[in-house]
Amino acid sequence: MTPRVPAPLLILAAAVLWGLLGILGKQAQAGGLHPLEVAFWRATLAGGLYAVHALLTRSALPRGRDLLITAAFGLSGVSLFYGSYQLAVQAGGASLASVLLYTAPAFVALMGWAFLREHLGLREVLAVAGTLGGIALISLGGGQGVTVTAPALAWGLTAGLTYSLYYLYGKAFFHRYDPAALLAVALPVGAVALLPFVPFTAKTPAVWGSLGGIAVFSTYLAYLAYSAGLRRLNATRASVIASLEPVVAATLAALLFGERLSALALTGAALVIGAALLLSLGPSDTERHPPAE
Repeated sequence: MTPRVPAPLLILAAAVLWGLLGILGKQAQAGGLHPLEVAFWRATLAGGLYAVHALLTRSALPRGRDLLITAAFGLSGVSLFYGSYQLAVQAGGASLASVLLYTAPAFVALMGWAFLREHLGLREVLAVAGTLGGIALISLGGGQGVTVTAPALAWGLTAGLTYSLYYLYGKAFFHRYDPAALLAVALPVGAVALLPFVPFTAKTPAVWGSLGGIAVFSTYLAYLAYSAGLRRLNATRASVIASLEPVVAATLAALLFGERLSALALTGAALVIGAALLLSLGPSDTERHPPAE
């Protein structure tokens, strides 16, 4: 990423690329792929890109205990996260899955309080309450082309929970290793763990295009753009700009698939995103925002 590109534009580019994730996943599923096959190819193809990146930059890979922890993270932060997100897209739609992913900061606050003895202040309590209220409104509101069912909510919240695990892992490792080197290990492990559950099917060039777009644009390049922008922009501003991701996803889902959240559900989505921003704007903003999608 060239330093001439303004940092806010890099973060915005990452948000747009992440916003394409559910759209491209839905297109791949429409081409006959099972959601877990979409997740498998995302992990496999992007893992290869991160491996090449780590090799070219001569980044040190984790070893010993760090390697085992990174492999365990691959099971939760890749297998479960990638799989549950695509299952959420299948069950409820791309826009709903993207909004529910933004429950991650609330999960981060709760896990920090439960496992790391971090203070749960008024800001955190309000954010968690706002997230729960937003989910309730989404459930009651629904919308056109949006299926708000128990499986859709369950898979979407699972994606939010497993995405939040990037905080716990990233807090311990992302300052000790190049994140690309860590992902070069975690993604292939996640792909191998998904393998027994993937029903492979024949793929058209268009489907391969969607899978390639997920791996190259919505995973590899999105991370590079976000990390490059974050080096020249504080995490608070980055989090605010990145919150445009579900807006991008919802807009494209409406244009391409006719997905439209109702007014009540949109209010709930605003609460969920607002709660994420409330946590991101806190004094621990550098730690509460998951580092890479």
